[in-house]
Amino acid sequence: MKVLLMLIIFLNSVGLMADEKIKLSSIQLYTLGIKLGKLTAIKSVPLIDAPAKVIIPPDNEYIVSTSHAGLINQIKVTLDDKVSKGQVLATINSPELLALQRDHLKSVNGLILAKADYRREKKLFTEGLIAERRWRKTEARYNVFLSQVYETRQLLEISGISTEAIKSLEKTHRLSSEVKILAPISGVVLQQMVTVGERIVAMAPLFRVVNFKTLWFEISVPQQRIQHVQIGDKVTLANTQVSASIFLLGKQVVENNQSVLVRAAIETGQDFVRPGQAVSVKIRPSSSTPLFRVRNSALAEYKGVNYVFLRTQSGFAAKPIQIISKERKKVIISGDLKEQNEIAIRGAVALKANFLDLIEKN
Repeated sequence: MKVLLMLIIFLNSVGLMADEKIKLSSIQLYTLGIKLGKLTAIKSVPLIDAPAKVIIPPDNEYIVSTSHAGLINQIKVTLDDKVSKGQVLATINSPELLALQRDHLKSVNGLILAKADYRREKKLFTEGLIAERRWRKTEARYNVFLSQVYETRQLLEISGISTEAIKSLEKTHRLSSEVKILAPISGVVLQQMVTVGERIVAMAPLFRVVNFKTLWFEISVPQQRIQHVQIGDKVTLANTQVSASIFLLGKQVVENNQSVLVRAAIETGQDFVRPGQAVSVKIRPSSSTPLFRVRNSALAEYKGVNYVFLRTQSGFAAKPIQIISKERKKVIISGDLKEQNEIAIRGAVALKANFLDLIEKN
């Protein structure tokens, strides 16, 4: 409650300060060495320079593993190899797979017998030759075996066994301990975490496969400039053909560097960048907020707030502004100003003294 009260008092004081009128005659303007100039909006919005990192979208990166423990028999790819979806990356000898196939065949055989009983009992029940309870019992047994077959078949599919291989197993009853590790997507092998002859446990990571079709810039924009960045703004990388479009603006400020996370999808020139690369990008804001370029001498600062002094009929009014970027002798500002407004471009120090005198009196 105390913090809220202090915030309200501060905001009200800023409003009062902005409304303070400094009354000066023409003779006083001359005496104080105050020079006037008209505001002119800049036609092109300045670029924002910001550090960035090239990252891979989460949907385009996979860690390949297997659900069974076993021994690595063969590895068919190496780092930076291009692979297609479904391509064999490695083979594993897994005793667990033999047990899973045996359970599946047991379920299939049980289903065959249960299905024969089901058909026979259904006919007898239809003809009124057996009791309903006996028929329901046979029907329930058949459904149990049917569910078991679905379960063991799905476990084989999860293990990487293809539908054709499962059908062949059901037909020939030939068991195999070989597990084929398949590429989940088309892409590039960026990491190999196992070697031939190595024993692995279930769910151990084996490969990292990445699709480079889409890359992102993860940009750190200074928090004081984030309000001039919008969804859809363009991002470029100097001396390259790389261009990107902003699709996400972060909702919080990173404490250690007071920046806001911005993400942009790279649209052209992906061959010029690589994941993990640190770069410096330029953002071209499309903000509709009027921006003005003024001399450094036109600014005055009080309690962390920057002001320019707007010419009025009787003198000047202090107008709070925000500095967008700094140049050698000038700054780019935004605020409640209009083009062709007159401001003091020299003598702001003298006006600030009058401004502070008014504040103390109030």
